[in-house]
Amino acid sequence: MNAVLLTSSPRWRRSLALASFLVGGCLLAASPAKADLRLCNMTSSRVGIALGYRDAQGWVTEGWWNLTARACETMLKGQLGGRFYYIYAIDYDRGGEWSGRSFMCTREREFTIRGTEDCLARGFDRSGFFEVDTGEQKSWTIQLTETNRPGGP
Repeated sequence: MNAVLLTSSPRWRRSLALASFLVGGCLLAASPAKADLRLCNMTSSRVGIALGYRDAQGWVTEGWWNLTARACETMLKGQLGGRFYYIYAIDYDRGGEWSGRSFMCTREREFTIRGTEDCLARGFDRSGFFEVDTGEQKSWTIQLTETNRPGGP
């Protein structure tokens, strides 16, 4: 299983810091392997997560998964069918976001939206998602983290 670590910047505007690591073979042997896309909120805040991906019918975005501090959630169950997934996350408690340059449609309430074109014309918000490259692994974990505040330790 692989993981991606995402870290917030000192100004609380979220930025990407990617770190991948492999879980050791003995750990995998100790428990049955799960093939899922998981996201772990390793921050001290509540966060909202939106997910973008390509399925057999085209692009789709879904949201919101609401994660409490230090919690994990399975976003897609089963073996991953694609290599690239896209995440947009907001920090409910401190403000700020984890975002990127891949623009997709979202909305304030729970949603499943087909297509990424003309978001505003279709009555949706347009949000910048960051790309997660799973390297075609069948299971992947993404971790959202935060750095210390400016002037902190």
